[in-house]
Amino acid sequence: MKQAWIPFASRPVPRYTSYPTAADFAPDVSEPDARLWASATTPDKPVSVYIHVPFCEKLCFYCGCATSVPNGYSRIASYLETLHREIDLWAAALGDHAGMAHLHFGGGSPNALSAEDFKDLVAHAARAFHLRPDAEIAVEIDPRSLSPDFIHAMAVSGVNRVSFGVQTLSPTVQQAVGRIQPKILLSEGIDRLHDAGIRAINMDLMYGLPHQTVADVEDAAHFAAEMGAARISLFGYAHVPWFAKHQKAIDEDALPGLEARFEQAEAGAHTLELAGYHAIGLDHFARADDSLAVAARAGTLHRNFQGYTDDPCDTLIGIGSTAISQFSEGYAQNFKDRPNWQAAINDGRLPVERGVAFTDDDRLRSRAIERLMCDLEVDVDAVCDEMQAPRGSLADALETARFLQSAGLCELNGKTIRVPTEARLFLRTVAQSLDGRYKPAAQRHAKAV
Repeated sequence: MKQAWIPFASRPVPRYTSYPTAADFAPDVSEPDARLWASATTPDKPVSVYIHVPFCEKLCFYCGCATSVPNGYSRIASYLETLHREIDLWAAALGDHAGMAHLHFGGGSPNALSAEDFKDLVAHAARAFHLRPDAEIAVEIDPRSLSPDFIHAMAVSGVNRVSFGVQTLSPTVQQAVGRIQPKILLSEGIDRLHDAGIRAINMDLMYGLPHQTVADVEDAAHFAAEMGAARISLFGYAHVPWFAKHQKAIDEDALPGLEARFEQAEAGAHTLELAGYHAIGLDHFARADDSLAVAARAGTLHRNFQGYTDDPCDTLIGIGSTAISQFSEGYAQNFKDRPNWQAAINDGRLPVERGVAFTDDDRLRSRAIERLMCDLEVDVDAVCDEMQAPRGSLADALETARFLQSAGLCELNGKTIRVPTEARLFLRTVAQSLDGRYKPAAQRHAKAV
């Protein structure tokens, strides 16, 4: 890493899976707003649905997701009962639409559900939101608890993409983060998915974990490529123990430093590109024939709360506690507190706790940030024209970008901001120049690298 980049590497910046970011969500957006926004869908446009399953058999020390260990199935069963009610509430609230184009299950670990309960949940969502014949149904999976029955349930339910949590193959690192999963367990799980007809397998890898080395990251990248992953994400571990309390179990002295993290990320990316994968945005890689790579080449890549996506839907309905819905008018997040979430649904209300309504400036900056995060460059005047805003509306971003250009983090050509490939890990830092709402605050965001 260049010496001029080190001060920027340690600065906290948002992930920009949304703009405005969740840090700007407030309780002045509530159930009536979400209900009004949901009713505004139109018959010519499909919708997407995300279903949150906040349970795992075991908590991994590195995880920052909204999840918990159920200690028996009764808590899951109770949650599921409410989840089915929420599906009906959102389905009734939506206006006419062109059906459900994407259905994504995340968590937590969706395979914490029983096979039969999972099949029932998919079938209910498919009926309620009118699943399209060409829809993508994707499920995030914990390989440690992936059973043959659950694989069969996914196959008969029409699941056509699975996200497989590999993270690392190093036994030392696995022990340090509380996620023991031998390589044979992973490869056999992937083989069983292929045998069941689920061919599109995404794999999640990580760098910056305790005791992790460059060789560890390269080993995991080689494995993902050898197993034929369609897409691979290479995430940097974000150590935020003030937010994710179980991260306090991680030995901070064993964490790689900033320069070591950078070297690990670069080594992983190099390994994947040598294996034929196309780099996508900040931290994703895809085979040339995968729809994500196709969208990237066509300039139609998008970014939402699930990361990079080829899903063009304007409306994304988030179902489950903490889930976030996206509309043309704003974002709405469900209650994080599960009793409050359940109480709202039992009262027949959409369980929205907070959110943010978009201003015209938000829409302009959101579009510019998304294009930069997806394409590694953005013509700010072209975005102003597209969004019918006066040219010069993003002049502040250009001024900040000029400062970043002096450190080699970006290049300016007229009104175009471009992030060079070697500075890809600082993409969020450059995107921050377009953020009109950013306010520095301690313990809010993870470091840039």
